[in-house]
Order: sequence, then structure tokens, then C-alpha cells
Amino acid sequence: MRDTRILMGMPITVDIGGASGGALVDTVFDYFERIDQRFSTYRTDSEISAINRGELPVRDWSGEMMEVLALATQTKTETDGFFDIRKPDGSLDPSGIVKGWAIRNAAGIVREAGVGDFFIEAGGDIQSCGRNASGLDWSVGIRNPFNADEIIKIVYPRGHGVATSGTYARGQHIYNPLGIGDPITEIVSLTVIGSDVFEADRFATAAFAMGRDGILFLEETAGLEGYVVGSNGRATPTSGFGAFCQS
Repeated sequence: MRDTRILMGMPITVDIGGASGGALVDTVFDYFERIDQRFSTYRTDSEISAINRGELPVRDWSGEMMEVLALATQTKTETDGFFDIRKPDGSLDPSGIVKGWAIRNAAGIVREAGVGDFFIEAGGDIQSCGRNASGLDWSVGIRNPFNADEIIKIVYPRGHGVATSGTYARGQHIYNPLGIGDPITEIVSLTVIGSDVFEADRFATAAFAMGRDGILFLEETAGLEGYVVGSNGRATPTSGFGAFCQS
């Protein structure tokens, strides 16, 4: 069963191979709805909004909030500060890490239900496992950032996670924490393959903030592969990326 709904401000697709009923799909969407209620910076009734208004003391923060903030701190350390959920105004915006974390957890819900063939996508970030309804490996298309109707690369994740950061669809919404005020203009799209979608997502955000050096960071980091498209239209993969493009 395959279903797409708008949650967390983006289309989310859940495709569970071989499932005859929609109960598990509904459970996964219910999870995303609950995460949105807790972490959305656009909702005035979310936990993160209450924290940013100074209305919620640390002792009352949820376990999920503490987990995400700890992972954000870990990622900031591992990327030498290129990933930082604290915005220039001092508020916290964990959206750069929550999406991948939530998709990974949603995949865990599906696995615990005994399903081994599934595909979950939220805003272009993907976790797949097993095979699709046709018995083939799941495939993911990377869009041409200069022509959204064109696919420039097909990736076969085979259980890995895939995440793409870029400015071609939403404009300059990613910033370099170490260069506030300097827009990232030398690259327009960066796709990362990691051991799961959480690993791919958090490092995609950080590597994009690094600009042209992001692809070198991915090349040097074990367990990560990447594919960057520069503003000049030139694409550069890491040395192991091609293995994920072979059907």
C-alpha cells in the first residue's frame, strides 16, 4: 500500500510492500503527526516553540526533545560547527535533524511490525528496505537542480538512507553557522548516502553549509557518499558513489 499525505509542512510518502491493510500506514503517519506537534517551529503549541519562548523549564523537556538536542550537539562537534540548530537570534530550530531522525524511527515502526519491504520519503529524504512491489530494488532519482523535470542520476540505496540538501527548490534556507550573512552560492544541490536516513540527513545539511568543501568532507568521512552539483552545473561524486548507481 502506498499513500502520500502533507505533514510537517511537506509531502510524506509511505509505501509498504505486500501490506493488504492501511493500519500500519496510518500508524506511521500518526507518528509523523506527533513529531510535528512536538518539534514544529511553525506551531505555537509545539514543545520547541514553548522552549524558545522560555515557557518550559529544562526539567519539563520531553525525552524525545532531549535526545534530538543531544544528537544535534554531537553532529555540531563531528562537523566542526558546520551544523548548528541555534539560529543567529538565539532560538533553537532542530528541523535540520528531526526529519531524518523521524524517518529512521518510522522505519523502525515498520520493521517491528514484521515488514521487510518498504519505502518512506519525507521532503526528498528517503529510507527504503527490501524490494518494491515489482520485486526490484528500490530506486531514487536525483533531480536536475536547474530543471526539476529531469532526473540526472538514479540511485539504488539497498537499505541505506538518502538525503538531499539544496537551494534550488526553497532558496537560501541553509546557512553556514561559521559565516553568518554569507549566502551559499557555489553549490546548488548535495545528495548524501549514509548507513540510514538519519546519518544521511544530518551530514547533508552540514556538508551543504561547507559549500564546495562539503564533498571533500564526505569523501573523508567513513560510511558516507555524496553527489554535489555546483552552480556552474558541474557534478562531482565521491569515489564510492558510483556503486550505488548500478542496478
